[in-house]
Amino acid sequence: MSNKPGFFKRLKALELEQKKLFAIALCQRMYPNYQLFSEVCEFGDPKVLDTALNLLWQSMYDNKLKLNIDIYLERIDAVTPEPADFDVYGVYPAMDAAVALISLLSAMQSKVEDDITNISKLSSSTVANYIEATLDEDIDEDALDDFVFNHEVMLEEKALQSSLLDIIEENPKITADFVKTLRKEIIESGISNIGIATN
Repeated sequence: MSNKPGFFKRLKALELEQKKLFAIALCQRMYPNYQLFSEVCEFGDPKVLDTALNLLWQSMYDNKLKLNIDIYLERIDAVTPEPADFDVYGVYPAMDAAVALISLLSAMQSKVEDDITNISKLSSSTVANYIEATLDEDIDEDALDDFVFNHEVMLEEKALQSSLLDIIEENPKITADFVKTLRKEIIESGISNIGIATN
């Protein structure tokens, strides 16, 4: 066993800018879930989320960039799907992707750091819900928790969040190159937290 503190303890120990970068990276990774849902169900507009994400990435290294958070909160809210309006499972991860962005923008506005780190839990809960939704057998509550926790998609999610945290801890000075490289890697991987590919 390593002597490293637990994941959330480490996440909470990051500087505010590092937490923001961690959350932006997770929101970017959830974006394909919205993109696919929007295309399939002809609802909303992926460009709204994409533009907000681009500006958030840019805000990490461009001090001149003034982000009008209220405008983006309104725009994203207007294209967030309501599960009651759709009978497809995809509405849930799509909604989570929009909610994650709204949570991040609201947290930046209110400067509540815990709300930024909670995006980690939101991304994991999207994965847990996906695993439960794709389960084709009835199992009891305890067995379900074990099944979800040890499922390959959840293990991938945990591994990705863990390696993302390592990278951010190892690079306390957030440079434009570092941010651009991280963004490029996530976008080029083209895979969302529940395995949806957009490439």
